[in-house]
Amino acid sequence: MPPIHNPDSIWVFHGEAAQFSGGLFSSKAKAEIWITRHQLTGILTRYPLDTGVYDWAIDQQYFLPRKEYQRSPRFIGRFTSASQEHEHYVNGKREGDSDEFSTETGNNISDQ
Repeated sequence: MPPIHNPDSIWVFHGEAAQFSGGLFSSKAKAEIWITRHQLTGILTRYPLDTGVYDWAIDQQYFLPRKEYQRSPRFIGRFTSASQEHEHYVNGKREGDSDEFSTETGNNISDQ
């Protein structure tokens, strides 16, 4: 079954050692074509639209701020979550795959 575009999210590619994102994609399939073509190394992550990851993680019950610093602007602005669907790539290939991309949808790991 082909991947379904979800208008509530976007795929963001962050290249190895990059300070800023290298590409934004409406689907994982389109992102993987670009990553493969350019033989890129980095992480492709699905981000929710119209909300921050901090708020999304709290709403999904993946994260609960327990300390005061976890409510600070600096913490919130830098927050990421391993619970976001994501994939790692090395030289254009998804880690753990052989020459072809698998049909799995990716990782969905809860924060601990």
